[in-house]
Amino acid sequence: MTFIRLIAQEIAQVIRDRYNIAPEPLKIGTPPNAALGDMAVECFPLAKQLKTAPTVIAAELATHMAASTPPPAGEDRLIEKATAAGPYLNLTLNTRAYFDYTCRRLFTAPPFALDPDAPPPPRVMVEYLSPNTNKPLHLGHLRNGALGMAVANLQTAAGARVTKANLINDRGVHICKSMLAWQRWGKGETPDSRGVKGDAFVGDWYVRFSREAEKDPSLEDGAQAMLRRWEEGDAETRDTWQMMNRWVYAGFAETYAKLGLTFDAVYYESDTYTLGKQMVEDGLARNVFIRDENGNIVFTLPQDRFGLDEKGAPKRITVLRPDGTSLYVTQDIGTTVKKVTEHRLDRCIFVVGSEQQFHFHCLFAILEALGYAWARSCHHLSYGMVYLPEGKMKSREGKVVDADDLVARMTELASEEIRSRDTEAQLSDAEVSERAAKIGTGAIKFYLLRVKPTQDIHFDPKESISFDGFTGPYCQYAYARICGIVLKAREMGVDEAKADHTTLGNDEERLLAGQLVRFPETVRKAAAEHNPSLVATFLFDTAKLFNQFYNRHSVIRADSAACQNDRLSLTAATARVLKKGLHLLNIETLERM
Repeated sequence: MTFIRLIAQEIAQVIRDRYNIAPEPLKIGTPPNAALGDMAVECFPLAKQLKTAPTVIAAELATHMAASTPPPAGEDRLIEKATAAGPYLNLTLNTRAYFDYTCRRLFTAPPFALDPDAPPPPRVMVEYLSPNTNKPLHLGHLRNGALGMAVANLQTAAGARVTKANLINDRGVHICKSMLAWQRWGKGETPDSRGVKGDAFVGDWYVRFSREAEKDPSLEDGAQAMLRRWEEGDAETRDTWQMMNRWVYAGFAETYAKLGLTFDAVYYESDTYTLGKQMVEDGLARNVFIRDENGNIVFTLPQDRFGLDEKGAPKRITVLRPDGTSLYVTQDIGTTVKKVTEHRLDRCIFVVGSEQQFHFHCLFAILEALGYAWARSCHHLSYGMVYLPEGKMKSREGKVVDADDLVARMTELASEEIRSRDTEAQLSDAEVSERAAKIGTGAIKFYLLRVKPTQDIHFDPKESISFDGFTGPYCQYAYARICGIVLKAREMGVDEAKADHTTLGNDEERLLAGQLVRFPETVRKAAAEHNPSLVATFLFDTAKLFNQFYNRHSVIRADSAACQNDRLSLTAATARVLKKGLHLLNIETLERM
């Protein structure tokens, strides 16, 4: 059980003793002034339950706790003092228990350790990225990838068994456009012969098709004809398709490696696009679907969730065309059932942009109507758009920002920052490159994750790479700085293993401890809400609080050996939290910047 939940449990028992009620979940925060205590319990929810002013409840609870029976001899009371401040019950905690938990037991309780009383962990799939094989990854994919990995890591930390999945859109007319352009004008070129990544190479041919089609619209008919040949299994068309997709996958793999994107399962649209057809036919026979006046098989969307159309009739969505061809929703019906069945999933999280909200609401409603109760546990993690300041880092296509270009530019900015700080030129080029890659990609991920997924982002490369402010490099630097402090202290004989934490307790130490003990609950909440920004904000606040503590209180020059050991223990605990938190966001740490 986490420390916050231990406190909540103890206060809940006090409330039961005083008022003979089971309280609603308590909201425990931090007082505005450290002199008021370590934690504050809001009494507003209790006021509704008891129909009493929250100020009265806070005062009564403080009096009741002061008069309670002391603990047995030799045992510490977890809450040493309780005082009322308006509608808040402020708590001062037992110093030894507070810091012992913070420094020694933080990672031995859920969500970072298995709770023996917890039910079997749920099986959760996080599907993210879903690239097309006609172009390289772009800035939008970077946000998708950052969210996908962070959400998967948070689900794992909260106790789920997670499968990270990628559904690759590897078929369709857009793929045929790249193929047709390469056949017409490629003259046998390959990524190797031109010296470019395979995904960028194929993407160039997609752009070439668009340019040529403006002059010769008949090319569109040619792409459609190629798609028909592909669906008919034409050997030459299939061979070209497989060859060009292999080029793209090789390029994707390089980008995945740079960004630390990993997958446990990969699905291909070419394998799954027909799966939903039979389910639709079966649903038609069971009257889940109907055939409209044009011969389409359609689904009538539930009025209570989707409302009525402009004519006042229930809204409908087509699931199969009259000629038997499928739509994206048809494919997703079959693919989702396949994934849930294969992996025996309890929940599915789809990381897809906000423009697909209606699609997923319809998909989940259809699956539920088909009798799949687990559809209620499907979640579309909708995220906003990402923009760059006008005129900055346009891609070679001139329309979207290429992910590789952005990573390269961010690595370059990180290298410049590292060299500006390395005034004595002690770092080799290889060391600078290695650090710059971690800082550059970390800056991108943190900037994309520091706001709620639903918010649009205006990505500012120079702001994101700053070592000051609400950025990834600031948190990475705080961790590296702490590692340096810990290393130097240990070299001088300071030993956190000997800490008993009895010398701690000043305002800065207590504020830092109060921040660290909230880490497990922050992770739990971020996982439940699919919101990594809670962790990003927590890490930034932790780094700031550590700097406030260290700027006032030295570890090595503490008044006594006991205080040195205690402060080193608190410092090392801060490093562990920062490292764990950054890794949950899929951001690498450095012990030296």
